[in-house]
Amino acid sequence: MRVGVFIGRTTGERTTAKELLDNARDAEARGLSTGWVPHLPWSLDALTALALAAGVTEELELGTAVVPTFPRHPMSLAQHALTVQAVAGGRLTLGIGPSHPVVIESMYGLSYDRPASHTEEYVEVLRACFAGTGYVRHEGDRFSVAAMLDVPEGSPVPVLVAALGPRMLEIAGRLADGTITWWADERAIGEHVVPKINAAAETAGRPVPRVVAGVPVAVVDDVDAARERAAELFSAYSGIPSYDRILSRGETGNTVDVAVIGDEATVRARLRRFADAGVTDLCASVLSIEGEASRRHTLDVLATL
Repeated sequence: MRVGVFIGRTTGERTTAKELLDNARDAEARGLSTGWVPHLPWSLDALTALALAAGVTEELELGTAVVPTFPRHPMSLAQHALTVQAVAGGRLTLGIGPSHPVVIESMYGLSYDRPASHTEEYVEVLRACFAGTGYVRHEGDRFSVAAMLDVPEGSPVPVLVAALGPRMLEIAGRLADGTITWWADERAIGEHVVPKINAAAETAGRPVPRVVAGVPVAVVDDVDAARERAAELFSAYSGIPSYDRILSRGETGNTVDVAVIGDEATVRARLRRFADAGVTDLCASVLSIEGEASRRHTLDVLATL
């Protein structure tokens, strides 16, 4: 299991451009494999942030986790991603997902109609854009594209789909390079995510897909107090249908129990269970529950896995 971290915060805390660049430098200096940036209403634009991060790193894989698809045309997103890929020298991985009704309908004022079929066609257009032919042609139910697309020094961008349900996992396995999960514990990944996405990839004759597990992680001294604080941080995720469904496939159905919170031995043991479940890449959201010293200790532990 490759180990990476979010270099932009995933909770309600804000990450400035300077903090993000410092986090990217730190992740690379520690020898971590990947640095991920979320795309949230209160965050930096994920792809722009990674273009900046590419300038202060040399080897760190840079990924979005994830860019919502409904607000942006796939060819526009592809051109943006190809540009960042050129800047990053081929180190970009594009994580995308349809997001949730509360975001797309309530915040953007857009329709959240048939998110799975929307995602399926969106990935088809992205694949055509990343084929490198210089011209994109696609005729579908949602997108009609006939255009030039040739980004100087651009190279194909791996695509990961945020997939939790059976239909989305089938799409990810058949069309994309893997999936990014959130709120999926070891049981949900081992018994649901990995079997379904691997079966879809095998049927389509594609390579074994990546399974990138987004997991909050914190090495702490006072576990009870940390879990109580984590419950407050995670409260915004309650009531979101796709998260509720993946939580129901886990051990307890509780976000705090999905998070890896405990002393160093407990954290190491839990993360080994994620690897045993079939996770190929850990995307740790390092929590600052007990302050900066705890955050640095957590990073130290992750760097030794």
